[in-house]
Amino acid sequence: MTRTILAAAAFALVASGQAMAFQRPAATATAQKPAKDGTTAEERSNTARLNAEQAARAKADNTTYAQEVSAAQQQVAHDQQVFIDETAAYEAEKARVAAMSAEERMQWEADAAACKAGDTTRCAAPAKPPH
Repeated sequence: MTRTILAAAAFALVASGQAMAFQRPAATATAQKPAKDGTTAEERSNTARLNAEQAARAKADNTTYAQEVSAAQQQVAHDQQVFIDETAAYEAEKARVAAMSAEERMQWEADAAACKAGDTTRCAAPAKPPH
């Protein structure tokens, strides 16, 4: 019987606490008067705060993205300049080797013609026989 009374008292306390949780104090009820759209000042304030936070995150993301795009463009420009420089160096070396080869060929042709004409000083040395 005592248990029943204690259980009933505990139930009554819990029920009254829950009922109190759903009641608004009189001062809060007047401060939380809904606007024409049905929202309270607190809800509008929270919405404005959340919107401002989201806008700040979006702005930071946009700034980061713009920096990444700029860095990528700078890398592409650098890579293109390196390619241009390396291509120019290759072409210059190719032209140098072609000019040297042409000069050596002209000298060889002149020496061969002189040798055939009888100038033995311009003839190639005889090949050594293999041992």
